[in-house]
Amino acid sequence: MRESVHYGAVVALSAAGRIALARGPVHQPMFPRSAAKPFQALAMLRAGAPLEGPSLAIAAGSHGGEDLHAAEAERILAKAGLTPDALRCPADIPGGRAARHAFLRAGREPERLLMNCSGKHAGMLSACVRQGWSTDDYLDPEHPLQVLVRETIEELTEERVAHTAVDGCGAPQLAVSLVGLARGLWRMRTAPEGSLERAVTDAMSAHPEYVSGADRIDTELMTRVPGMVAKIGADGVHLIGAPTGETVAVKISDGDAEERARTLVALDALRTVGVDVSPVQDRLRVEIHGGGAPVGEVRAL
Repeated sequence: MRESVHYGAVVALSAAGRIALARGPVHQPMFPRSAAKPFQALAMLRAGAPLEGPSLAIAAGSHGGEDLHAAEAERILAKAGLTPDALRCPADIPGGRAARHAFLRAGREPERLLMNCSGKHAGMLSACVRQGWSTDDYLDPEHPLQVLVRETIEELTEERVAHTAVDGCGAPQLAVSLVGLARGLWRMRTAPEGSLERAVTDAMSAHPEYVSGADRIDTELMTRVPGMVAKIGADGVHLIGAPTGETVAVKISDGDAEERARTLVALDALRTVGVDVSPVQDRLRVEIHGGGAPVGEVRAL
């Protein structure tokens, strides 16, 4: 018996960058949320931020608040001559399960460094310091850094930003289509070796633990499939680039709060366009538990 259905949209690009599969309103504006972080990280590099390796991966990531994440975000700030007080993201507790439990057992208070976007914010501040831009208002949509982010996103997606809002971390959130989102990652992945675009995606693939964290989906996918780039976004978004170049973007309309639909749909779309997803075959279904045991499943229709 079917209990419920997640609706949404999905687009998959071929290795050549052409639309190979499209379901739903893939040309309508949507908010990529944190799936746009690779684009924002590219803007940081273009502004001269000295980010590489783990620091570049965490600038493009949504980390789990583990000790290594907080330390790396603080290292980026220190290199720019700043402290965590410069961060304008909200204070938060770790999102990763083990880190969160340890945090609560220790009776600690929320910290800005532990917010999952602190790596991105640290990278933004690093870029501002390198350019001599103000740091107090770096989240203002008219700040030079955010103007550069907007220009970078419009260049990569080949679209004009349809709407500007405020993301959960306080940074500007820019609406583009699902096709544009996929196109942006595809262009970064297929950029020449040694380019700033490739530097971002290569750092993500090489340091997946800084993009997300233990027991989190993006780290798992990139660890189990070498060369894959994966970036989840709030409210039902997932953006994945296969090692062979195919790229998929998903938006689940109900927000997919339990994260049980977006990754499944993305991997099914990649499989449909010919990508070998056998290393993560188990992610093509999500178990539904009752009484502590599997009693049903979520699967693609």
